[in-house]
Amino acid sequence: MRVKINLAQFKDALGEERAKYNAAARPAAQAGAQVIYDLARAKAPVSSSGHYFHGTSFKKTGQKYYFAAGSLKSSIYQAFSKDHSSATRATYHISWNRTKAPYAWMVEYGTSRAAAHPFMTPAIVEGQALAIQAMREEFVRLVNA
Repeated sequence: MRVKINLAQFKDALGEERAKYNAAARPAAQAGAQVIYDLARAKAPVSSSGHYFHGTSFKKTGQKYYFAAGSLKSSIYQAFSKDHSSATRATYHISWNRTKAPYAWMVEYGTSRAAAHPFMTPAIVEGQALAIQAMREEFVRLVNA
């Protein structure tokens, strides 16, 4: 008995499946990033009025900077990372823009004079399962489309 198999079609089919999976990676990662981003913005403290902030050079320069209420919340961003992504892996960064809110680190982690009011860490911890679920759902939806 002799069996002859043409693997070219099988190989082509596998290539199509791989391409579909790779194409679904970035939208799925973004769906998970969106969950964390939304939670971080919801948890970011917002003062009732604007405030001044000064850096370590204040004693020399006397320079203070004014930040409107909500500037910390509006400084939170999500961005696709080309450097940490590939054809099979998609990475998003979620953080705050330190130019728009240079005091964000002190809010998140506290200082020797001020208690911490974390917003990013709780968003990541609380949103992890929701983000994984969102990524899974988006990936399955795109692969099965």
